[in-house]
Amino acid sequence: MTTDGYYSSKKTDDICEKVCGQQGSRAALTLSRLRCILRGLDLKTYILFFVLVPVCVFGVYLHGQKITYFLRPLWEKAPKGFQAIPHYYHENVSMESQCRLHGWGIRESPRRVYDAVLFSNEVDIATIRWNELYPYITQFVILESNSTFTGLPKPLLFANNRDKFKFIEPRLTYGMIGGRFKKGENPFVEEAYQRVALDQLLRIAGIDDDDLLIMSDVDEIPSAHTINLLRWCDDIPPILHLGLKNYLYSYEFFVDNKSWRASVHRYQTGKTRYAHYRQSDVLLADAGWHCSFCFRHISEFTFKMKAYSHNDRVRFSHYLNPKRIQEVICKGADLFDMLPEEYTFKDIIGKLGPIPHSYSAVHLPAYLLNNAEKYKYLLPGNCRRESG
Repeated sequence: MTTDGYYSSKKTDDICEKVCGQQGSRAALTLSRLRCILRGLDLKTYILFFVLVPVCVFGVYLHGQKITYFLRPLWEKAPKGFQAIPHYYHENVSMESQCRLHGWGIRESPRRVYDAVLFSNEVDIATIRWNELYPYITQFVILESNSTFTGLPKPLLFANNRDKFKFIEPRLTYGMIGGRFKKGENPFVEEAYQRVALDQLLRIAGIDDDDLLIMSDVDEIPSAHTINLLRWCDDIPPILHLGLKNYLYSYEFFVDNKSWRASVHRYQTGKTRYAHYRQSDVLLADAGWHCSFCFRHISEFTFKMKAYSHNDRVRFSHYLNPKRIQEVICKGADLFDMLPEEYTFKDIIGKLGPIPHSYSAVHLPAYLLNNAEKYKYLLPGNCRRESG
């Protein structure tokens, strides 16, 4: 057809010519066009859109975190390595010889030592920690809040169990800080707020220049001989991270030797700030134990899963099911169904699956072994937990 010298034509789909050519409401026309499109698709395309695509989307929803963790080496490099100091120790070697082996001198008298922690709910581990360190600690500095890092109300468990810690009472500086209870806030903000308050509590405790300050979580326990070494030796680094043996759930499940966040500082007024991140490139090897999620009661597991800074890992409510938690503990699997947080494919693949059971209870904290029946849930072969 021509009109005023111009040619005009309307293309139509041969398959749907009658349908698409119909006149009607906009909704009816849209529906008709959809039918035209669907009639033009074959069976394989239907399977792709209505079966495979939803399955893939659901799979990413369930396992997206695993996918990103596995592919982590593609976009993130490992942080700079530490300058590791070999650690020499034997009970029959003199302190002068130990200091010399590390390249340090010997002092005429030992430094004072302050052990400062934020206390949450680790009553048993705290008892083991403070008995291990007791002979060498000048002051135990403990800050407790009525709020978790995630803004949940929390009982003052140290205050409520203070009678269990009478042995440290003469050397105790205890403080309580009220939580801010800000919903939706990044948990690391509340954590930083509490650590700043711990700085003030240290000053109240009387810390002074060149005193040693242990910065670590309650479950990061330096060995007694490590702290004794550092208080007697001269010329030690001003900030020294501690390489700890890393355990999960109990001392039956040895993970690796990569726990490094615990540190010891030669205190400097106006400069030293309490923190739980990397502050130095120097690390002393084999300096203690880190036992994460090492609780007696299942209820303590669920509390920490909801309360600590990484609570976003609880992606599904069934993760908090007590029966599931008990099964995960005895298998040595991951509470959050996550892949290892590593930076190379070799390390990730090497850590896939449950943690192998360890049957060694050698070189663990002395108080733990001296009270093995009371704390047997922390020792090999005792994975069953009380409900609590």
